[in-house]
Formats: sequence, structure tokens, C-alpha cells
Amino acid sequence: MFWQNIHDIDQQITLFINSFHSAWSDPVMMLFSHVRIWFPMYGIIAALLFWRLGWKKGLITVLSCVLCVVLCDQTANLFKDGIARLRPCQDQETISMGLYMLETGGGLYGFFSGHAANSFGFAVCSTMGFRNDKRLKYRGYAAWIFFWAFMVSISRIFVGKHYFGDVLVGAIFGILFGLLCAWLARFAIRKLVK
Repeated sequence: MFWQNIHDIDQQITLFINSFHSAWSDPVMMLFSHVRIWFPMYGIIAALLFWRLGWKKGLITVLSCVLCVVLCDQTANLFKDGIARLRPCQDQETISMGLYMLETGGGLYGFFSGHAANSFGFAVCSTMGFRNDKRLKYRGYAAWIFFWAFMVSISRIFVGKHYFGDVLVGAIFGILFGLLCAWLARFAIRKLVK
């Protein structure tokens, strides 16, 4: 009964957020939802990390970001298979309640969102990575990358692939993995880089 109530609340929040689609917002949300647009941005950020931190610190920091994304992605897959909560676009009840779907297909299960975990994990890890050079102030970068992570996460509700709870839990896991990987990078830099 408790979990059913949680699901019902989550379903209502999801349908509320999902209802704000429009002719201009739909293409924007689909753009943020597609993984292909992430890779050029990741490449630019990796180049900036090498440029600003030098090759040793840069390499450690970039590897920590890669580790973070892998941990987020694989943990999300384990949870999806283990918990087996249907995606909204696979749940006939949610569809019948008015879910607007911009994307179909994908896996059957959606808890928790790998997109949200990956984007928030990368945001945390890369922002903390830039701080490995104490001379740098990257408030502008932090504002941009967390805005991007938010948009990627919210886009998954807009396109009909995830419930709000999937995204929220994904973001929490991403933040935790981002902190862990950034701390590992900082530890490695202290030990290995003179």
C-alpha cells in the first residue's frame, strides 16, 4: 500500500511535468534527451581540463569522469533489471491517463534514470575536477553544466521515458558517484602528481 501511494504521487507529478509540451519545447527536450549531442561537449570539456590542469592532473581528472559515467550507467542498469519498474511509456495505466510520448521503444524498465545519473555525475565530477587547480574560478562552468544536467534529466520526463522519481533517484546516485570519483581523483593527484 505504501509503495502504491508513492507510485501514484510519482505518476501524478510525472503527468503534470509531461503536460507542458509545446511546438517549441518538444524539439528542445528531444535534443537534450539524445546522447549523441553529449559527446562533442564531453570532448571540449576534456580538452579544457587538459589545457587548464596540465596533462597529468588532466588525465587523472578525465579518467575520474569516465569512471563516474561508467559507474552511473552500470548501476542504473542493475537497478532497472533488479527492480523492474515499467517506464511510463510502457505502462498502459500511465498512457491512458494522458502521457505525451515523444520517444518510444527503449528498455522495458526505467528505475532509475541512467541519463540523470550520468549527467549529474559528470557535472559534479568535472566541476570538482576543475578545482584541482586552485587558481581557477569556474562558477560559469558550474552554472552551465548543472543547467545541462537538469535539462537532460527533465527531458526524460517530457519525452515519456521516465517517471519523476526515476529522474530524482538517478540525480542523487549521480551526485554521489560524482563526489566519490572526484575525491578519488583528488587523492590520486596528491599521491601521484608532484
